[in-house]
Amino acid sequence: MSDSGRIKPYSAPAAGWGALKSVTKAWVSSEKPLKNLRAMLKTNQDQGFDCPGCAWGESPEKHMVKFCENGAKAVNWESTGRLVTPAFFAKHAVSQLRKQSDYWLEYQGRITHPMRYDALTDHYIPINWDEAFALIARHLNGLESPNQAEFYTSGRASNEAAYLYQLFVRALGTNNFPDCSNMCHEASGQGMASTIGVGKGTVVFSDFAKADAIFVIGQNPGTNHPRMLEPLREAVERGAQVVCFNPLKERGLQRFQHPQHPLEMLSNGSEPTNTAYFCPKLGGDMAALRGMAKFLLQWEREAQADGQSPVFDHEFIQAHTQGLDAYLAEVDATSWQHIVEQSGLSQADIELAANMFCRADKVIMCWAMGITQHKHSVATVQEIVNLQLLRGNVGKPGAGLSPVRGHSNVQGDRTMGINEVPPDWFLDAIEQRFQFQVPRQHGHNTVQAIQAMEARQAKVFIGLGGNFAQATPDTPRTHAALQNCDLTVQISTKLNRSHLTTGHDALILPCLGRTEVDMQESGQQGITVEDTFSMVHLSYGQLPPCSEQLRSEPAIVAGIAKATLGNHPVNWHELIADYSRIRDLIADTIPGFADFNVRLQHPGGFHLGNAAAERRWNTQSGKATFGQSPLPSQLVNDKILARGDKPDLILQTLRSHDQYNTTLYGLDDRYRGVFGLREVLFVNEEDIQRLGFAAGDKVDIVSLWEDGRERRISSFELVAYDTPSGQAAAYYPETNPLVPLESYGDGTYTPTSKFIAIKLEKSAPDKRIASAKV
Repeated sequence: MSDSGRIKPYSAPAAGWGALKSVTKAWVSSEKPLKNLRAMLKTNQDQGFDCPGCAWGESPEKHMVKFCENGAKAVNWESTGRLVTPAFFAKHAVSQLRKQSDYWLEYQGRITHPMRYDALTDHYIPINWDEAFALIARHLNGLESPNQAEFYTSGRASNEAAYLYQLFVRALGTNNFPDCSNMCHEASGQGMASTIGVGKGTVVFSDFAKADAIFVIGQNPGTNHPRMLEPLREAVERGAQVVCFNPLKERGLQRFQHPQHPLEMLSNGSEPTNTAYFCPKLGGDMAALRGMAKFLLQWEREAQADGQSPVFDHEFIQAHTQGLDAYLAEVDATSWQHIVEQSGLSQADIELAANMFCRADKVIMCWAMGITQHKHSVATVQEIVNLQLLRGNVGKPGAGLSPVRGHSNVQGDRTMGINEVPPDWFLDAIEQRFQFQVPRQHGHNTVQAIQAMEARQAKVFIGLGGNFAQATPDTPRTHAALQNCDLTVQISTKLNRSHLTTGHDALILPCLGRTEVDMQESGQQGITVEDTFSMVHLSYGQLPPCSEQLRSEPAIVAGIAKATLGNHPVNWHELIADYSRIRDLIADTIPGFADFNVRLQHPGGFHLGNAAAERRWNTQSGKATFGQSPLPSQLVNDKILARGDKPDLILQTLRSHDQYNTTLYGLDDRYRGVFGLREVLFVNEEDIQRLGFAAGDKVDIVSLWEDGRERRISSFELVAYDTPSGQAAAYYPETNPLVPLESYGDGTYTPTSKFIAIKLEKSAPDKRIASAKV
């Protein structure tokens, strides 16, 4: 028992009664239970609204309930009866609010009025919309260059908002689009685009019912995409293999009880969600995959020698790929000693995984940030693709590649042009359609934006959703960088840390949530999102706005654009009057969206298509290309080792089960057995003893990096957990101060949040400021 919460190992299955209890608690605590019940029943339904949580696709079957535990939490968290009014800001100084926890801040409820920070009084005060827009326009138009502004986007923004945002910013004259994609799946896009010519997943929802094997690598769907557990369990029930690679033993990847199956609930039964579970070292997935390829190559050669059926799909390889010989030479050159040491798996374990892969005619490989937040992430994604190409598992039903995206429209925002390195075809299309010269210089990603603000080269920051101050690495540096700005603008639904990390001038612009009715001049508007399977859905809010002062994200973007640019390059007011006009512009400029408004009338939306899924390769050679990267010689930064700093552990940051990105729905992590606290460090029990501690001790966590800066977080409780020796895990955003800004993936600038070298020190007596209770 800890002094601020309790540690109690969890033995029940994922979902089940625990999920129902958690949903009920969130529903009642919203203070709008009757209205929110109606809203939840319209989640992911035709003529309803798309879940504001994750990007997992919708089942084509019709069910009364199409939301998961975390989706219900997201709906009730957004649609709350608690309100943050001007009176709240009059009562609380910003310096006082900074002392509160992130959970306390968001728990206060929905922001109801546009607010401006008054540095003299240290309070936010009301401002009307026209004055707010005029203030932003003065700052933007007063810049020496548009490149002195940063335009952030979270993955929650709709396609319509994102398209208007990129159009405005490019008309202003910059490609500075730091966004949440930079911090999560950048490696997926780069690794896939360089090999198969498309940076998106090649599978659709129905493929999961046809697959013979599904590999889930570096992903925890039980917490991050709970609706994914259902097709995984169904796969096991019909005899397919679900193979998991994850350093932590996660409950959702072990057993699952469907809370919508009455007999299962009454009998308290549960079903497995995997047929094999492997726990590689952090950063060791590429080595494990290389080992699987090494076995496939051995078996292929043995089959050729014995006159047996080949292991490789030679017909596919011959017709559709290039670079096989160079890749196989790299496989041959990789020693088993290197593979075993770096992966943390035995050769026998890797052989078992390779056997499961080889026996399956149709394989889907899924992955998430356990793969993409490492230095060598692009090479690891390419290795996943290589394995699939060897067996022809791209471009056939029941097989393919599935990077499982996080926030609900993070993939759609990129499709709409939220990209600091936009492709030429996109810029050409914008230039031709709108008749202005678009900027061609590459813009800033998230890391570069922080560096620019830190160096005072960027003077204005506008955040379209999200919580930039907490979601980003090297937290104290990020906060200081934001505070260097002349103006910071946050377009938000609820109070968060970014509102308290102000520039010299600051605005909070409150927007409608996904659950709320969006009424414009032509009537109620729907917005669209793109899920992880490239399905585009139409979403209609169901509940009245919590304040008459709220404006939609598209309307806020248009208001800023109109004040800054006038009616260039479009009549912004006319677009907001009817969002179908925005969608017409999207159809004019982005492939796959022809007849956009007509196709949206189909229940469930429409599929954008995927060239690689049709075995059309948009690569320079016109063929899929095998990646040829060697394994990293070592994973820990060379300069750290050269300095003699041997880390005690390697840390990965992760979410709790009561959390989505930086939004904390509560302080429990049911599946990992943590209740009422977040400052915990999960460590192998033998490592705790090796380092001279005991479970329950409080430690400071110190990050090791080549620049020698002090990066420390204090008073974290040690929790013994089933994880490989030498590994550790803890929640973000609390651990983001440990992630060096300059520690990012090769070619991606994605922070290496899944591989942080750390040392532990015994904590001094706890002097942290206690968070006010809610």
